[in-house]
Amino acid sequence: MTTTMTHTSGTTTGTSGTTRAVTAAPYVVKDPDDHSDTTVLVLGGTGKTGRRLVPLLKDHGARVRAASRRGPVRFDWDDPNTWEPALDGAEAVYLVDAQDRPGQWDAEASIRAFAGLAVDRGVRRMVLLQARVTEQVGGKSLIAGERGVRECGAEWTVLRPNWFFQNFDEGVFLDCVLAGELPLPAGDGLEPFVDADDVAAVAAAALLEDGHAGRTYELSGPRALTFGQVIDTIAHATGRDVRYHPVTHQEYVDELLCYDVAADYALFLADLAAQIRDSKNAEPTDDVRRVLGREPRDFDDFVKDAVARGVWDL
Repeated sequence: MTTTMTHTSGTTTGTSGTTRAVTAAPYVVKDPDDHSDTTVLVLGGTGKTGRRLVPLLKDHGARVRAASRRGPVRFDWDDPNTWEPALDGAEAVYLVDAQDRPGQWDAEASIRAFAGLAVDRGVRRMVLLQARVTEQVGGKSLIAGERGVRECGAEWTVLRPNWFFQNFDEGVFLDCVLAGELPLPAGDGLEPFVDADDVAAVAAAALLEDGHAGRTYELSGPRALTFGQVIDTIAHATGRDVRYHPVTHQEYVDELLCYDVAADYALFLADLAAQIRDSKNAEPTDDVRRVLGREPRDFDDFVKDAVARGVWDL
């Protein structure tokens, strides 16, 4: 929505000394909540945060291009030929670092190359989703791509969330929860798990609102929990016998290898869980509240909703 306003009329004196009335031309003041002229490219548009982000952006009036490897708007980090067509017409981009997948990927080089191309194509704002892990995991730096975004010339915001609630109802831990046992080398470490919906809401704010440029947001839930507490909460809410089974680092790697998981990826996953075992990022932050003006969702509320949806029913 825009509002047309007219400057106050006045007078002016011409070169002949005569005085005449002047009415200034109207000017347009843009509604800060109107994003109808903004096109946002969402990479990983079918992923955990991407598919939540897309409707939020549309609700705010933005035009959205949801890109994925198999969607109508195709984007593949391994195929640079897909990059430029995906960027066509975009003013803002949501990037998801893809280092949590099997195989080798040069995150720093790829993200730097993409960010440079994006700026050349007219992108002025970028939001990068990383992980709240600053140490190397499985030989990888999960923040390797940040420098390329920071130095590309566009306004940038980096999001570093803790592990998602949704790992338990739609992600990597769902099958284990349904089977009744979650083995993991996370010990009794603490993790302030965060709702992917809150992460998507922060991403939408950073993409559409001013005031987030140059910020790194560490996104957590309101309290830190152990995996034992998480699984006990799910077990109590469902009335099922579900248990957390702490295992050693090597036991976990060996189990994954039995399922034909690549050795480097098995080590990556074990090292990632070890971050929780050692409570590396156990302190909750207030970044969700600072950006959204409300508290982040609590895990108990997430579990109640998941139970109501029947996601853990057998």
